[in-house]
Amino acid sequence: MRNRASAFLAAAMLICLIPTAGHALEPYSQDFEALNQVDPAALSADGWLVFGNVSNAEGTYLYGYGPFPAPNHNVAFSQIDFGQGGDDQGFQQLVVFSDYNNVDHANGHLIESNVYQEQDITAEDVGFRWTFEFQAKRGNLAGSSTALAFIKTLDPANGHALTNFISVDMTTIPETWDGFTLSIDIDASLEGQILQIGFANTATLYESSAIFYDNIIFYEAGPVGVPDSAAALGAALGQNYPNPFNPRTRIDFSLEQPTNVTIAVFDVVGRRVATLHQGALAEGDHHVIWNGQTDMGTPAPAGQYRYALQTATGQVTRSMVLVK
Repeated sequence: MRNRASAFLAAAMLICLIPTAGHALEPYSQDFEALNQVDPAALSADGWLVFGNVSNAEGTYLYGYGPFPAPNHNVAFSQIDFGQGGDDQGFQQLVVFSDYNNVDHANGHLIESNVYQEQDITAEDVGFRWTFEFQAKRGNLAGSSTALAFIKTLDPANGHALTNFISVDMTTIPETWDGFTLSIDIDASLEGQILQIGFANTATLYESSAIFYDNIIFYEAGPVGVPDSAAALGAALGQNYPNPFNPRTRIDFSLEQPTNVTIAVFDVVGRRVATLHQGALAEGDHHVIWNGQTDMGTPAPAGQYRYALQTATGQVTRSMVLVK
């Protein structure tokens, strides 16, 4: 475990070395040791927010509430706990759980509780990769409760529509500490949007739902490669919709001149999952549909995917989420 502590310190030092002048996004790090464990406003004073979403047992969305300053108590959303760490985590940790103040627990509704930090994306951030690292262990999560960690982007000019949802499932992690990493590439389409990093769980009927987190860092990991620029292609690639989706989604794109085009879907490790178009297309507007099937005709698993438009001069990519 001391190796992870060294890695955390090295990453924290890296944050100090990365030039961030001119960027709206700012590095963030937190090990929770300096926060007052008994102060109800300790998390909100550090910039943490919460938001709740409620669905019925069939998954139909009912309502949302928030954002609110993150509480620091053992009833709703979040708390600074202590004594749950090892050598790497120190004395205090963040624990995230359901909003047990919401009486719709008793009605069998699904309460999704989000605990997060958020920042605005500006033009100065375009072309850079940002990475979210943290350590976590399973708490008393039980029953049908689920948990995840995420990077989200939301478009305030479009009703706060979700434009990226990069996540890792925390539901079945072990009761020992481990490290996790998520990253996002900031392209021009994200200018003016909101970026969130954080944690969520979904629970009902007052079932236990806690996950512990510590040693959180968010930092600029360097520039993204030039080929991921639509302007260099003479092409534009739209965000798929709906997103997240099940079972079908539409991808719009346009070409400034006739060219050979490949539109394909890739998983998070870069393996091609499905080819949606391959061949010549005229200039103008086009679209393709992905039905969630692989090239082998089998259903693709739920998760994060990237879709790419490629021409002879390069490619541009975007993210999408398939849900089940």
